[in-house]
Amino acid sequence: MMSRYDYATLSPEVLQGLYAAHAALLRGPLGRPLIDLVYLRVSQIHGCPFCLEMHSKSLRDDGETTQRIDALAGWRASAAYTPRERAALEWAEAVTDIAHTHAPDSSYAALAEHFSEREVSDLTMAIALMGALNRVAIAARR
Repeated sequence: MMSRYDYATLSPEVLQGLYAAHAALLRGPLGRPLIDLVYLRVSQIHGCPFCLEMHSKSLRDDGETTQRIDALAGWRASAAYTPRERAALEWAEAVTDIAHTHAPDSSYAALAEHFSEREVSDLTMAIALMGALNRVAIAARR
């Protein structure tokens, strides 16, 4: 598929702002493995090939198993994920499809057992950030 435009060249300041948000999330309490797991799931939902490759590679580089990466799209039926990860993935799906789910109270309530309010806020920001980056990459056919 042919690239439509080079957003990195055309909108460098905006892109740097998105990258700065990513760097801030990595400095926060969630940790890179969970952030990358959520980024990969959001990218699966949106179908962003560039992001799928990038976050799969990042997870592998950080020691994630092939089994868990391969099973992520079916995480609900897999025993490979911790209760904390399951709560994060449930929230990721709810927020990613917010037009239909409206971020239900049941998904939000599941977070309270595993995440502080700061972590919930950062997790929500990470989901929103990956959604934005997916949309930019897909629209540009990157």
